[in-house]
Amino acid sequence: MLEHQVATREAWLEARKQLLAEEKEMTHLRDALAAKRRALPWVKIDKPYRFDGPEGEASLSDLFGPRRQLIVYHFMFAPEWEQPCKSCSFWSDGVNGVLPHLEQRDTRFVAISRAPYEKLAARAKIAGYAFPWYSSGRSDFNYDFGVSFRPEDLAAGTTTYNYGPNTATISDLPGASMFIKGDDGAIYHAYSSFARGLEMTNPAYQYLDLTPLGRHEDGLTFPMEWVRLREDYAA
Repeated sequence: MLEHQVATREAWLEARKQLLAEEKEMTHLRDALAAKRRALPWVKIDKPYRFDGPEGEASLSDLFGPRRQLIVYHFMFAPEWEQPCKSCSFWSDGVNGVLPHLEQRDTRFVAISRAPYEKLAARAKIAGYAFPWYSSGRSDFNYDFGVSFRPEDLAAGTTTYNYGPNTATISDLPGASMFIKGDDGAIYHAYSSFARGLEMTNPAYQYLDLTPLGRHEDGLTFPMEWVRLREDYAA
């Protein structure tokens, strides 16, 4: 049996209004934080990264398509893995519906992994992903943006993730990076986020946080232990 405080409608309404005041305060803080995020300086990208994708070989500039802004989701899928990260799949399952809206705001969304493009294309077909998924396996892109780690660096304990020491021993971790293209075609890195900084982009978690049971992850070995690839839930 679930045990929880039960109140009259009037008492509930009073408690809800008190919480609303805190929610509004958080909204204002979030707006201020977003403004600070946009005000961060940019870093010009000079390295000639190359990717493999739907149209063959592509440059970082090509990934923008006709848009001025580019969102890159660093999708965990190492070359030797047979399946992608189930948690990254959990995140990516919420993207398809927003793609047209992003495009209307001069923004393109792509995913990038180190696995060969053939593996990415096969998985995208199974999952029904509408966004382009590129392989960075022939470049330093993932390493330079702090989401992939070479074996020798992991062994030496010298890797960093989320702007601090990396305690994980896995070769690939998730992240999201934002880029913008200048009028002269120059590309700039504006922002990257990792770990729990990505939670704001997961619609399932945002909805679950509104429910009585929340994410319902207490007692699990780790928070997303319950997550599966979509087709595995029915198994």
